[in-house]
Amino acid sequence: MAAVDKREVVRILEEIGLLLELKGESPFKSNAYYNAAREIQGLTEDLTGLVSSGRIREVKGIGQALSEKLAELVGTGRLVYYEELKQSVPAGLLEMTAIPGLGPKKVTALWQKLGVTTVGELEYACVENRLASLSGFGQKTQDKIMQGILQLKRRRGYLLYATIIAEAEEIESALRDRLGVAQLVGDLRRRVEVIRSIDLLVAGVSVQDVADALSRLTGLKQVGSEETTVRAVSPSGLRVVATVLDKLTPHALLAATGSDSHLAALAARATQRGVNWNVSPGVSGHPEPQADTEEGLYAALGLPFIEPEMREGLDEIDAAEAGRLKPLVRAEQIRGIFHNHTTYSDGSASLEEMVEAAKTLGYGYIGISDHSQSAFYANGLKEDRITEQHAAIDALRKRVTGITIFKGIEADILADGQLDYPDDVLARFDFVIGSVHSRFNLSEEDQTARVLKALGHPHLTMLGHPTGRLLLSRDGYRIDMKRVIDAAREHGKIVEVNANPHRLDLDWRLCRYAKAVGVKVSINPDAHATEGLADVPFGVNVARKGGLEPSDVVNTRDAEAMQALLAG
Repeated sequence: MAAVDKREVVRILEEIGLLLELKGESPFKSNAYYNAAREIQGLTEDLTGLVSSGRIREVKGIGQALSEKLAELVGTGRLVYYEELKQSVPAGLLEMTAIPGLGPKKVTALWQKLGVTTVGELEYACVENRLASLSGFGQKTQDKIMQGILQLKRRRGYLLYATIIAEAEEIESALRDRLGVAQLVGDLRRRVEVIRSIDLLVAGVSVQDVADALSRLTGLKQVGSEETTVRAVSPSGLRVVATVLDKLTPHALLAATGSDSHLAALAARATQRGVNWNVSPGVSGHPEPQADTEEGLYAALGLPFIEPEMREGLDEIDAAEAGRLKPLVRAEQIRGIFHNHTTYSDGSASLEEMVEAAKTLGYGYIGISDHSQSAFYANGLKEDRITEQHAAIDALRKRVTGITIFKGIEADILADGQLDYPDDVLARFDFVIGSVHSRFNLSEEDQTARVLKALGHPHLTMLGHPTGRLLLSRDGYRIDMKRVIDAAREHGKIVEVNANPHRLDLDWRLCRYAKAVGVKVSINPDAHATEGLADVPFGVNVARKGGLEPSDVVNTRDAEAMQALLAG
């Protein structure tokens, strides 16, 4: 019996809702599954226990029919209703819904009116201009769908770092247990935000030993070997590439970790200094620089150690040579967090639950920042509900010790650059995050001007998810981020590194620019559930790739220092 964890249950419920929409079922029916998925996502108690005891019925929106389906799914690892529903809809329709701007209703229309059931058929229909004259579509929609198809093609075969890292570490650990030496390398070791393959080095054993070990791992498929490499497909569908070496040397580890441009720069430097730097490290008969550690290798090139995250071939070697590389920020140095949502807007956990969860994680303060009134789709706060929430925070401050609660808001930056409340309302908050949530299609000049105006507002504390991107889903809006960062410096504003794995925005490349001009960042989880608070380390990865040290990150300060900073 295959175990089904909470994440898989949520995914299946959401997919059932989508399949029902594609079949044209009542919205009440599909919404029941979407709502159930959202409620289960926010659960803090063990799902299996709730289902087996029958107390799952106590969860909002879970009636008799749904509880029976959950019992079947959690108890047996499968759900016949879901399997039959999937068979009743062409499989390609689900993939089509992943195209930006193409929702279930439009996909159903394409299926019913044009017989289109796959992304390939849809692309061909666009090439033949068949959508331009289709009712409910038109030329602009066709052009947008075509752009979305190209975007989907680019992201095929990739997964978020946060999605794959646990699986990759399980493979690494299992190989190490069986074979003695195994090390994740490549993009995963550099903590790149989007991953294409799980790359490992294994040493001191045969290729057949590695193939046998991978074949025994649950969920791995298509295991095959070549001369020095074993390949497989992970449970999540990513390529697994294990390179087998005679010995795992520091040079082999370095060579398998850095980007091509970083390694090319090191090789050129080695040539200038007469240091052996071969292209086949770890293989017998190929001379290597004499060093016991990666630190020693960099020292042989006259450089201080460069952390794996920074080995991207940008400015890290120049910065290292000039002595500008300092110890990078670490996750345990984050003392508190901002940008957290509760049930007052679109969060799934209560104010008290979020505070207690942050305290349990060891944070000394938490900033509550629900959505503002223009975000009606997210139950944004009108002024009367701000008063209600602030009273609740005041009461909670008296009951809960050991953690400071800051009153905040995620205020929409309106199209004209104004914030979503008048000044007297904004003045009631300890901090204000300004974020763009609408009008993504403005020109670069207009979008930039919009954000620049917001940065000049005296009540704005920090800029939230600055480019609006959603990794593997939506490109950021057109905006000149260097001008934005320059304006943040001019006005003394903080720029957010949003740690939600789907955002990781500010991008690490721009973190380097922010540091260069002296702009501080705040690493925030943008949590909509207590589980989201655990995303902070993914934001720290971004900061480290951007070369940020603790002093560059405002929330490495303790509660007292943060109180003083917010008070101005």
